[in-house]
Amino acid sequence: MNRVELEEITKRFHLNIINLCSSLPKTIAGYEIGRQLIRSGGSVGANYRASKRAKSSADFIHKIQIVTEESDESHYWLTIIRDAQLLDLPLVNELIQEAHELTAIFSATDKTAKQNIQK
Repeated sequence: MNRVELEEITKRFHLNIINLCSSLPKTIAGYEIGRQLIRSGGSVGANYRASKRAKSSADFIHKIQIVTEESDESHYWLTIIRDAQLLDLPLVNELIQEAHELTAIFSATDKTAKQNIQK
């Protein structure tokens, strides 16, 4: 998977989260979880995009670490939606899986970037 494809995947992830959140119940919990999820899901794509403009290897690693944290946070909020039974949609489980995969991808990217610095 190249950078352009990954950028598109992270953008689609955010758009799917926005669509999912519009289906959340109109309750305090629904609003708050939706806000948190939209922020973390959007941060995945935005910070990945920003990593392309990193000023140094250390800056790149820092941005990728943020992406990893935000994808993991998105995973958390999605599991809360599922476990609290706020939504019973197949999209919830699909996004949980995608958040898990994105976290793994960016964790591996972080590890590789750190190894490349040591060389």
